[in-house]
Parts: sequence; C-alpha cells; structure tokens
Amino acid sequence: METVNIKINGIPLTVPKGSTILEAAKQAHIDIPTLCYLKDINEIGACRICVVEVKGAKSLVASCMYPVAEGMEIKTNTPKVLASRKHTLELILSDHDKKCLTCERSGKCELQKLCNDLKVEDDRLFEGERTHYEVDNTSAHMYRDNNKCIVCRRCAAVCDKIQGIGVIGANNRGFTTTIGCAFEMGLGETSCVSCGQCIAVCPTGALSEKDDTDKVFAAINDPDKYVIVQTAPAVRAALGEEFGFPIGTNVQGKMVAALRRLGFDKVFDTDFAADLTIMEEAYELIDRIKNGGTLPLITSCSPGWIKYCEHYYPDMLDNLSTCKSPQQMFGAVTKTYYAQKMGLDPEKIVMVSVMPCTAKKFEIGRPDENAAGVPDVDISITTRELARMIEQVGLNFTSLPDENFDDPLGRSTGAAVIFGATGGVMEAALRTAVEVLTGEKLNNLDFTAVRGTQGIKEATYNAAGLDIKVAVASGLGNARKLLDDVKSGKSEYHFIEIMGCPGGCVNGGGQPRQPASVRNFTDIKALRAHALYKQDAAMSVRKSHENEAIKQLYDEFLGAPNSHKAHEILHTTYVKRTVNQVL
Repeated sequence: METVNIKINGIPLTVPKGSTILEAAKQAHIDIPTLCYLKDINEIGACRICVVEVKGAKSLVASCMYPVAEGMEIKTNTPKVLASRKHTLELILSDHDKKCLTCERSGKCELQKLCNDLKVEDDRLFEGERTHYEVDNTSAHMYRDNNKCIVCRRCAAVCDKIQGIGVIGANNRGFTTTIGCAFEMGLGETSCVSCGQCIAVCPTGALSEKDDTDKVFAAINDPDKYVIVQTAPAVRAALGEEFGFPIGTNVQGKMVAALRRLGFDKVFDTDFAADLTIMEEAYELIDRIKNGGTLPLITSCSPGWIKYCEHYYPDMLDNLSTCKSPQQMFGAVTKTYYAQKMGLDPEKIVMVSVMPCTAKKFEIGRPDENAAGVPDVDISITTRELARMIEQVGLNFTSLPDENFDDPLGRSTGAAVIFGATGGVMEAALRTAVEVLTGEKLNNLDFTAVRGTQGIKEATYNAAGLDIKVAVASGLGNARKLLDDVKSGKSEYHFIEIMGCPGGCVNGGGQPRQPASVRNFTDIKALRAHALYKQDAAMSVRKSHENEAIKQLYDEFLGAPNSHKAHEILHTTYVKRTVNQVL
C-alpha cells in the first residue's frame, strides 16, 4: 500500500495515499467534528464544521473532502479554525428551533454537543428572518420537523444512495432550502417504505419515530387489559448502547428484567415466532420446489422490504412468502392459541412489540393481520422508545439482574436469534429445510457463506441431490440490483432473503443512534450481529424444528406446517401499489 508522510498538529504521521484529512486525523487519535459527512453516503463538504488549516492553502479546507499529500502540514485546532466552526454553528442556530429541553434528541444531539463543545452562547446568535414549517405527521411511523433541520442532506443521501428510493431531497434554494418530498407532499403521501434509515442518520431532532410509549403506559395501567410484550432478537444486541454498554453487548437478561418491572403481564420473546416462521417458510419452500410453485421464494420478514416490493416490484408479489412476519405471527398465536389456553378474551389482550424497526409501526395496520378478529399486534415501539420508558420510570438498567423470558412463548432456538442479522433468516431456514429434505441430521449448522455484512451474498447447497441456489440482500438498493438480475434472467435462485435495512434488523431504523464520529469508523452492524451469532453458538437447541414449544403448538393447535389452519392464522396477503399509492 502506497503511503505519504504528513504532519498533523506538529505530529509526524504516515498514512495511506488517498486518505482524506479527516481519515488521517482519526489515525492520529484526533476526532475532527462533522455534521453533514457520512462515509460513502454523504461526502459533500457542505456544513463546513470539519474545516482545518493546511500550510500553503489560501483558505480553510473541508477535511472530509480534502486528500492528504506528501509533506502536508495540517492544523486542526488553531484559533482561526475554532472561530470558523463556532461562527458556522451560530449561523445554523440563527434559524433553528432551540427548544432543546422538550426535544427527543436532547442529550444525544450532534448539533447540541458541538455547540456545547465550542461554547456557543445564545446572546451572540445572529438576528434576522426566521422560517417556520408545519410538522409533517402524515406517515404512520415518523414525523418530520423542518424547524430543527440543518439541511445536512444525510437523510436524502441514505434514502437515495443506499435505499434507492429517493422520496426526499432538497427543495428550493438559498435561505428557503428545505428537505422535503416532491411537490411538497407529506411523507405519508409518497412511496416511502418506513425503513427509518433517514431517522438513524439525522444529527438533530428533525426526524424521529412517532412515540407510542404513552399508549403502552396507558395499557399497562388499565386493569381491564392483559398486556403482553414481545422483543425482537436485534433489540437485545443494541439496547445496552442507550445505557453506556459497548456496541455489540447482548443485554437480553437485563432487558427482560426491565420489561417485567415496567409492569407487563407477560414478557415473551419474538424468537419463538421466528422459529414458527421458519417452520412455515421452510415447508413453503420445499412445497414450491417439489410441486412447481413460483420461484424464487422470497422472505417476508421485513415490512420495509414488503412495502418496497408492493410499490416497485408488484409483478413479483407471487414470489413473496405468504408467511406473516415473526412480529405478526407472535401476535396471531397469542390472541388465538395462547388466549384459548389461558382463558383470555383476545379483545382484552394488548400485544406490544419492541422492534429495531420503524416499519413495524406501519405493519401493524396492514390488512389481513387480524387472525383473532382483532389486530394481531396493537402497539409497536422501537428500541429507542423502550430505552425512554426505562429512563422515565427511573430503572437503573445497568444494575438490573439477568432474568429469563416467560414460558411457553419465551422458548426459542439459536436459529431464531440470528434472524436479526442479514443472512440469519436464510441460515435458519436452511437448517430446517435441508434436514427435512434429506431426512438426516446436519453435522454442521453454520451456513457461513450467507453470513457477513456484504450487501449481496450468494451460495449453492446440495440437499437430497438437489442444488439449492440461494441469495441474500440487505438494504433496498441492493435488493433492486438482485431483483433486476432475477427478472432479466441473469441470475436464477430457489430462495432469496431480503432485509430492508443494510446489515439487517441489527441496523434497523429504530435502533439506538450512533453519531457520525462512530458510524464513519466503526462497523456497528457487524458488532451487533456478532452478539447474535455468539448467542446462537452457545445455545443447546439451534434448529427451529427442534423447539419443543413449537412442536407442542402444532400438536395441540395448528396440526402441521402449512396446514389449512396454519394458513388462516400465520399467513397473509399483499397489495399491488403504484409508486405513489400508500393505502
């Protein structure tokens, strides 16, 4: 690798040729602040917060864009640099809603932190014209408050470049520039798929999920309601970040303890329904392969992906598995099977899900998601919302004991745990499908070819003399590439897993936000996924079809995978939508 020799703040440094000053400074353990920059996503040098001095340059340069060169001498913290950054922040704040005490991002806002670090004072702010915007609440899963937007364009970049959707972008010019939809439509009037990746990258409180925690507290405190909570596998791998744990720490035990102390009547694991999903999906795959069904079969666990398919690939809806997502399957089983066993009225059960995904808020309102005649799931909250609930009631999360999920809907396998990582659903399904097809026990349960955070992965596995060709895509931009290859005949598969968010659910739009200073230099999704694979490897039961609670469910209630009764309760239908049709 070719290198160059430079100096940063007088310290000699050898760095790879082609590095930016920002990257070189990181190697020297110097964090240059940014607001707009996201590596490989939004490299536009627009905010001017990252400016530095370069010897010989006529003006300050944006370190996120400026490449290093042999002999370059850089200063990152001179009075001129610090004054420029502070001046820029004052200009940003001059047209910014500064109601920080009531802002959802207070204490975790990148703009707020920079202002504190640089000692920006209110009485020095520029006075002049102010803009005012109505908050956009048209979407089921989030709001957009342009009064707090700093027009960094991170949201627009991730929507366009990573997700390939592009329903938001910069409107107007100059002082009146805003981030919005075409023709000033509300977000809910567009073909937004509710993935929430825009929320995850926003540095301020301009974008956030709709907070449903008050609904949850109201249900818990209603003596006529029986309130059950289920938690997705990816939540346990990220929730700890909200309380100071390192990225990738599995806090399952403390999470269960917190939920129990919040007052839920039962604390169950969505992983139970992930195992159930595999039973239905694996047998659906086998049936399609053996009986000439529509192939490739494509997974249906990710509601962001499902809505994307409905909008952009409606001609491929027959390829989708008809299985409900694990969230919805869990609600359906709770309000039918569990309600019957426990003598509960389904109308008095409040099913709450804790998800890494903002699209789950949209999914709970979809048609054909009401197996018991009432919604399968009543309220879906994000990992962030759960953290706020824990903080609101004063629980000391770090000191909570480790507790176990309730039985029987808290029992699951390692196959279910890895649902939260890209490739996890595929691997879990293969563990069951291969054993069913061959009638033999697998010696090696690790299908490593479908693991990893790459956007697209392919593999071929032989089972009972049949070569099963599979593919995995995460992030909707990658899904588009994969599906276009399938439609053109360039690629042929039996089974495809698609997750709406890059890296899968561990990187969902409802997960704890990490600032750009972390996102740009840390593979967050890989660290969170590692926590799930580690848990899988340590579990005694790692195949969905060996979950005793699942076997009992089929024996007592469903009959068999893909039975008529299973289809009535666990399967769903889809809607062909135009690009701008949302209902």
